Amino acid sequence: MPSGNNLMPAGLKFMLLSALGFALMAACVKLVSASGMPIFQIVAARALVSLLISYADIKRKKIPVWGNNKPLLIARGTVGTIGLICVYYAIANLPLAEATILQYLHPVFTAVLALLFLKERIHLSTIACIVLSIIGLVITVKPNMITSTAVDLPTLSVGVAILGAFFSAVAYTIVKRLSRSEDSSVIVFYFPFIALPLSLILLGDNFQMPTLFEGVLLILVGIFTQIGQVCLTKAMQTEAASKATAYSYIQVVFSIILGAVLFSELPSVWTLIGGGLIIAGTLINIFGSKRGLAK
Repeated sequence: MPSGNNLMPAGLKFMLLSALGFALMAACVKLVSASGMPIFQIVAARALVSLLISYADIKRKKIPVWGNNKPLLIARGTVGTIGLICVYYAIANLPLAEATILQYLHPVFTAVLALLFLKERIHLSTIACIVLSIIGLVITVKPNMITSTAVDLPTLSVGVAILGAFFSAVAYTIVKRLSRSEDSSVIVFYFPFIALPLSLILLGDNFQMPTLFEGVLLILVGIFTQIGQVCLTKAMQTEAASKATAYSYIQVVFSIILGAVLFSELPSVWTLIGGGLIIAGTLINIFGSKRGLAK
């Protein structure tokens, strides 16, 4: 008789751990930002931890650090840094569930960018994804268009969150191009390599000496991020990419739970409906594209 552990696919285990890691990372960002810690300092702390770990990984593999396509690697690091700053700002200024849901708009931008720059075919499922995501976005952000009793999310924070999703999509598109010529560890390395000095420059004289608790949270941001990335890679290696990506949406559930427990944030029914449409659209895109529903 199979044990409980054998009933759960390895890919699902790794993706659950990845989603939990990213959700805990977001919760730590929100906790430490609540103390007044500048966003740029949080980004720098995360970059420092990631830089040390990724550099050690490259040395373990005994491969060249700087890669082949340096201009595109630098572009990936720069775009990724801008996206991370936007995501952290959104986490700090929006409820955790809403910030997470808005980040999942990136498949829409990725589909359009892949069409424009990678010449990938667009599918009917992708069009359905875009339509459902836009409807879901409106319901989540501007529910008073439906009922006057609902409360809109702050426009600036929502705009920054959407920018974060866009720059994440740009980064994914660049990574897809780089994967043809670069080792994955080198691609990962360039992100903190660019993020650390750039965030320190933007931080300027606003450095805030962290308390012991804040210091622990900053370290945990880097550790939970690394757990999320490693488990995501493992999930992709042990499970079909479409299934692994579908599993990642459990992060929204984790974020709702953490938001309720740590910050007393309960998502509105409009957030749940809008977020459900965004997630449904992306899942349709994942499985529809896999079946080849071409336009």
